[in-house]
Amino acid sequence: MNFNHFDEQGHAVMVDVSSKQETMRTATAAADVIMSAELLAAIAQKSVSKGDVLGVARLAGIMAAKKTDDLIPLSHPLSLHSVSIEFDQDQAACRIQARCTVRAFERTGVEMEAMTGAAVAALTIYDMCKGTDKSISIANIRLLYKEGGKSGLYRREEAA
Repeated sequence: MNFNHFDEQGHAVMVDVSSKQETMRTATAAADVIMSAELLAAIAQKSVSKGDVLGVARLAGIMAAKKTDDLIPLSHPLSLHSVSIEFDQDQAACRIQARCTVRAFERTGVEMEAMTGAAVAALTIYDMCKGTDKSISIANIRLLYKEGGKSGLYRREEAA
């Protein structure tokens, strides 16, 4: 297997993307936050003591996506054109799915930015609610969709 983040001597390197064509890149990633039914209801009613949990988590996820190159050592600094965070609340599973979509006209993909945004949105939900529910967990951070670039389209088939 060939790993492109290492040179012939095994040293970590940033991949040279200067010869790649700029194309519109889009990626969507998700992270699941599992919690008690009571906490999920409190978040939905905006009655958590720390305030608007999902509003703050949305801003945190957007900010994190924009800072991905500061957090992931070999990622490229990108000029993002759009970052959005959405939340799906599943009462039956006592779960909130944080979903981040990122778009940029760049030479490299935006998957890491989308995954970072989803992960930090989920972590922010945890941070704002940990005083209420110690059993909160974050699970299944994953890429759902990407398009653009040489590898083309990817869409995860999620089980219903």
